[in-house]
Amino acid sequence: MTLIHPVENCRTMADVRRHIDALDERIVALIAERSGYVAQAARIKQDASQVHDQARIDFIVERVKAMATEQGAPEAVIEAAYRAMIDAFIEFERGEFKRLRPQLSQEG
Repeated sequence: MTLIHPVENCRTMADVRRHIDALDERIVALIAERSGYVAQAARIKQDASQVHDQARIDFIVERVKAMATEQGAPEAVIEAAYRAMIDAFIEFERGEFKRLRPQLSQEG
């Protein structure tokens, strides 16, 4: 197992928290970047029924679980985090889809 960013040895809880806080900054930036692509998906998809794609969700979850195993991360944590993130992004994408097509929202 080779981590992209090896975990440093910490001597104090302050060290642990400093590293976690730094990771949170990177994670939030990556989630923000991911949201930009999800917003584009809402623009590209032509039908609201395309927003929830179970086959894609299954693919992503299996892929990140394999990545977790490869990186030595707890698979259950990665799966739970991704499922929660995907659910939240589906709701975000539904909102974007409606925002971009207000005429469809008023018809129903």
